[in-house]
Amino acid sequence: MPRTARASVGGICYHVINRGNARQEVFLKKGDYQAFIELIGRASERVRMRVLAYCVMPNHFHLALWPHSDSDLGRWMQWLLTAHVRRYHQHYKTSGHIWQGRFKAFPVEQDNHMLTVLRYIERNPLRARLVQRAEEWPWSSLQHREAPQQANIVHPWPVPRPVNWVSWVNQPQTDAELEELRHSVNRGTPYGCADWVLRTAIQLGLEASLRPRGRPRNV
Repeated sequence: MPRTARASVGGICYHVINRGNARQEVFLKKGDYQAFIELIGRASERVRMRVLAYCVMPNHFHLALWPHSDSDLGRWMQWLLTAHVRRYHQHYKTSGHIWQGRFKAFPVEQDNHMLTVLRYIERNPLRARLVQRAEEWPWSSLQHREAPQQANIVHPWPVPRPVNWVSWVNQPQTDAELEELRHSVNRGTPYGCADWVLRTAIQLGLEASLRPRGRPRNV
């Protein structure tokens, strides 16, 4: 797992992911989704956290988090996942692993790269063909942001939100955007412009994520 998940730095935004153990479904009914979203709000009452976006899917979730202080990310996520697992086992009378392991967290630059990640998160149900339009998925920050009557747990973004955001979320992302995002997820690489990625990787001890996989070729 990325070292940033263990020693996160305050003031940096993170794209956070976790999946069900063996990719099995974790959220089986409406109450499961609603309980997890409520726990997101309760986690922020215990450890101050700026939640920029979230999307809860049947077998995984995405979060965009902006911690105030060093180590807040790990403390916040530990409480959220521990509380969720406890609730899951009590409700379903089960035991064992629910998640595939420790969550993954990837630093994100606070510019257009941040908008790309936020769009990727809130577009997730549409990309998975669970809805016809992204805002129809009831378990994401996109619908909560568009429905003021619902409890809103999301924080203002560190970048301006485009006025046509919902329309933009519903538009397909480019192959280049998706390839860069998947590289960040697969390698634990910071996501941003080249100079920022290098500086952040050095700051957080993630230089290994910048090197190609495999052994170097003999010359």
